[in-house]
Amino acid sequence: MEPKVKAGIWVSMAIRLSDMAGRPAAVLRRGDPDSGGILCVLRGREGCVVLAQARDAEGRPAWVRGTGTAPIEEALATAYVDRQVKRDPDLWVLEFEAPDLMPPFEARMI
Repeated sequence: MEPKVKAGIWVSMAIRLSDMAGRPAAVLRRGDPDSGGILCVLRGREGCVVLAQARDAEGRPAWVRGTGTAPIEEALATAYVDRQVKRDPDLWVLEFEAPDLMPPFEARMI
């Protein structure tokens, strides 16, 4: 089993990578700094996509498009995030400008 990175450290890394790529990013909601889950809202030209943390079949960290494969309207993305935060109040919520709807950090998608 590979070691887990604390959520607060991962968030700092993702924000820094986004900044280095010239893409604005923001922390919309702070979660548990040690073991909180993370949602990433990607805002693009065609709408929004919300990525949620997951594990692949081998237990490695991965990301899943929680809102589906197609871009959605901002209101639907906000509603999705609100539902997830109700279920898990320790969640972090990050927002990235992503014209291509791709994350500015390395992400294994499932």
